[in-house]
Amino acid sequence: MYTFSNRLRIGSFILMAVGLIGIAIGFISAPSTVEEAKAMVASHAEGHGGDHGDGHAVPGETEGEVHMDEAGMQHPTVGMGAEVEHGNALAHDQEHEMSHDEHLLHQLQNRPWSALYVAALFFFFIALGVLAFYAIQRAAQAGWSPLLFRVMEGITAYLVPGGIIVFVILLLSVLHLNHIFVWMDPEVVAHDELLQGKQGYLNPTFFLIRAAIFLAGWIFYREYSRKLSLAQDEATDNTNFVKNFKWSAAFLVFYLVTESIMSWDWIMSVDPHWFSTLFGWYVFASMFVSGITVIAMVVIYLKSRGYLPDVNDSHLHDLAKFMFGISIFWTYLWFAQFMLIWYADIPEEVTYFVTRIDDYKLPFFGMIVMNFLFPILVLMNSDYKRVNWFVVMAGIIILLGHYLDVFNMIMPATVGDQWYIGIPEISSVLFFMGLFTFWIFRAMATVPLQPKRNPFIEESRQFHY
Repeated sequence: MYTFSNRLRIGSFILMAVGLIGIAIGFISAPSTVEEAKAMVASHAEGHGGDHGDGHAVPGETEGEVHMDEAGMQHPTVGMGAEVEHGNALAHDQEHEMSHDEHLLHQLQNRPWSALYVAALFFFFIALGVLAFYAIQRAAQAGWSPLLFRVMEGITAYLVPGGIIVFVILLLSVLHLNHIFVWMDPEVVAHDELLQGKQGYLNPTFFLIRAAIFLAGWIFYREYSRKLSLAQDEATDNTNFVKNFKWSAAFLVFYLVTESIMSWDWIMSVDPHWFSTLFGWYVFASMFVSGITVIAMVVIYLKSRGYLPDVNDSHLHDLAKFMFGISIFWTYLWFAQFMLIWYADIPEEVTYFVTRIDDYKLPFFGMIVMNFLFPILVLMNSDYKRVNWFVVMAGIIILLGHYLDVFNMIMPATVGDQWYIGIPEISSVLFFMGLFTFWIFRAMATVPLQPKRNPFIEESRQFHY
């Protein structure tokens, strides 16, 4: 049985503590007024003056005509109609400036929330991707992977705390404690006909109900499948194994539907005017390859500690093949979505990519390099898939790339061009990394890491090619 080392436990707590401190700093340093927001932007701006409005012509003025006021100052002479027009224009400009300033305030206030949300989604998606991979192995009755089932079950244990945290963030959004989802603001909806047409679906109550159904279904399958898996170890027949097969096959149907809807709700609706029919598959590919990558890295760690003696290079090779293959699948979906939208050049659709290319060049193009070019170059060679340190190095890059993928999905809609990688972003990642590590290794320490009576356990032990 795996023993959860004190060193790993302490390291997890340190990450969580440092992350919590940084998250608190991010929220405390967020501006609370428009003036603070403008001052914060001014402090980061380089060479951008703030004298908007200087030198603007006033509508209706006649050149050369002036009058004297009581203080002896000269002013252009304007007619009554021009005065009204000038007053209306001035009021409009002031209203526009106030609206812009308030929008800027919301963006800067969103930054710590968005950083927290991105990290929460990323680590939750890892567990959800592993759950899909686990269910596929069960439904396919795969013979190579039973030795890895306890590792997968340990990683999916994070669905409970990770899902609760994501749900709480969604609930706080519904309570208007942040502005991540603009469609939750009644004032925005009141002036947006498109959002008014979507209110039947995009409304806070239905939104939370759907989220609760998704989380309940995913967690239920994980807990019940785990129960059947452990019961099989002590059983005298294969009844529990057969039940697990049937539940896994049924769950995959539920998963494919709910995962797509989840991606629309939790990610795509931060850009409520934009949509993509490929988006559910795109998000699935990202979480799937991230989950498989974490399985490979955890297996390598446990084997190096002597806890998985029957796992061999062929198991590692298969995991690395999945890392390679699903990276190609992700790239196919990314390019299909990008190419079709860019070629059609429909303003409502192409704006999504224009914003990211203009304001997020480094994370946008860096994500493509890390998620496509790097895995292609590094994992193409079959021999390298059996080298532990090589797979770990590739895994770290892939995980960083898919964190940037989630970052690119959320940040442009919530913080606009007011982004950079700083304390809120790094601290959120550290906190969830610590929580994720603690939770999954604690779960793996409660039961033996090798199943006893899985019908395919011997085939998994002898897996070579």
